[in-house]
Amino acid sequence: MIDQIQNLGSLSKVSGLGTTDAASSTTTTVGATPGSMTGMSFASVLGDMANSTVNNLKQAEAASFDGITGKVSTREVVDAVMAAEQSLQTAIALRDKIVSAYLEITKMQI
Repeated sequence: MIDQIQNLGSLSKVSGLGTTDAASSTTTTVGATPGSMTGMSFASVLGDMANSTVNNLKQAEAASFDGITGKVSTREVVDAVMAAEQSLQTAIALRDKIVSAYLEITKMQI
């Protein structure tokens, strides 16, 4: 069930997003010199977030099955499911913001 969501982690593998070089990937932080390399690219951050969300969902699913069989306590199942729900809600909110930004860009006049 969760393996179907794992395709979200392939966002960084889409046509050139996963392969960045020093010239094309310049991310800046507050107080950093513009044009200097500081950290990961936007695509890799999104890919890592998607992978961590999928991992949280898989852990919650495994904890649920272990809870059904009596291997873990109810508290551990609830904690795992709540963590998975929180990461999924974060991913959904980020997706909504990205779609909204894309729609705003498409409305711009060239």
